[in-house]
Amino acid sequence: MRAGKLEEAVSCCTPSRPESPTLLGTGAHNEDRCEHAAHTVQPRPGMVAVPGGDFLMGTDDREGFPEDGEGPVRQVVIKPFLIDARAVTNAQFTEFVAATGYRTEAERYGWSFVFHLFVGERARRQQVGVSGPAKWWLGIKGASWRRPEGSGSTLRGRENHPVIHVSWNDAQAYCRWAGTRLPTEAEWEFAARGGLEQERFAWGNELEPDGQHVCNVWQGRFPDLNTAGDGYAGTAPAGAFAPNGYGLYNVCGNVWEWCNDWFSATFHLTGPRDDPQGPPSGQSKVVRGGSYLCHRSYCNRYRVAARSANTPDSSTGNLGFRTVRDLA
Repeated sequence: MRAGKLEEAVSCCTPSRPESPTLLGTGAHNEDRCEHAAHTVQPRPGMVAVPGGDFLMGTDDREGFPEDGEGPVRQVVIKPFLIDARAVTNAQFTEFVAATGYRTEAERYGWSFVFHLFVGERARRQQVGVSGPAKWWLGIKGASWRRPEGSGSTLRGRENHPVIHVSWNDAQAYCRWAGTRLPTEAEWEFAARGGLEQERFAWGNELEPDGQHVCNVWQGRFPDLNTAGDGYAGTAPAGAFAPNGYGLYNVCGNVWEWCNDWFSATFHLTGPRDDPQGPPSGQSKVVRGGSYLCHRSYCNRYRVAARSANTPDSSTGNLGFRTVRDLA
């Protein structure tokens, strides 16, 4: 069974903060989201060079979702750039916060979305609501990047896992501090393909080549039974599994990754093909790559051409980011 329209998929992939919140404690402080962000011209260690060039973006594959704007396939040209080999980790985000005093939007709102199987008794008593029809997403008071499952949880043992519960605005603040930026959607897909052309995944067309797990996605019956056959029920270390042809880790599964572009299902039909930046405005930002919660039965969006979106202030337990830097 295929997942439905994008607006239905977003709630199960990465739920959005309600525009007119019915949840408790949703009033973020009215402060500059990036007031603590410092500037630097030094790129972070761990970036790899992507050569740029032209590639076939999107897909017309029967596995795709035309209604999401995945197709038609079009030729796009990308300039060379540097990109993080791994998603930004908890250790790296800790360094940013220690240097700047930055507080994420989840911390300022006072809650974030946590997948129901990860919510313990103590945290469940602090539930402030659910995400519409996706009842497996619980709004948990106190959940943030520091406490991924809410009260009683810590980052111990997850220092090298991707940071989660970060909004697009939080990612932007980190980029300003690190002297980097978020990738455009076209840059992200070019890098994620790793030099392969029109393959479904970063390694080829088979999800489990030769029966081997090569990414972190859901196994079992969603949303109540995850066998964790790939070794991880939640996030995996940012450097888990083999990298793609450009040296990028976990571009399929693990965590969704913020891109710079506003989301549109139609802008690309007539938009630029040379280093496209996405539409000039919108309501949601593009996220790419899928997460550890993706499963073919409901959200086959861990393919490299798949797209989803979320509002810039939203945060969830399966949403992170990686950054890029221009090559001068």
